[in-house]
Amino acid sequence: MITTLSNIFTRLNLSDIETCYKAFKTSAIKEIRLKENRFGFEPEITAKLSSVKGIRFAEVGISYFGRTYSEGKKIKFKDAVRTVYCIFKYNIW
Repeated sequence: MITTLSNIFTRLNLSDIETCYKAFKTSAIKEIRLKENRFGFEPEITAKLSSVKGIRFAEVGISYFGRTYSEGKKIKFKDAVRTVYCIFKYNIW
């Protein structure tokens, strides 16, 4: 749901914005002022870079083994709410 909402506003077709693996050329993000930390970073950087002319997004497959809560998983429902808020904040407001 979160990725679909982000894709609607950014006009991208990403499969998962919350992967936490992101790589950029320095020139691409040099002028972007980032404000978020935690789970607000992904929708912020995706929204801001999607509006920059000449930026291309490419997805590369990764191997990922998620942690359980007992192993240190930190995401909670409030993080999902914050992510949705950030999608609206950085794409509309």
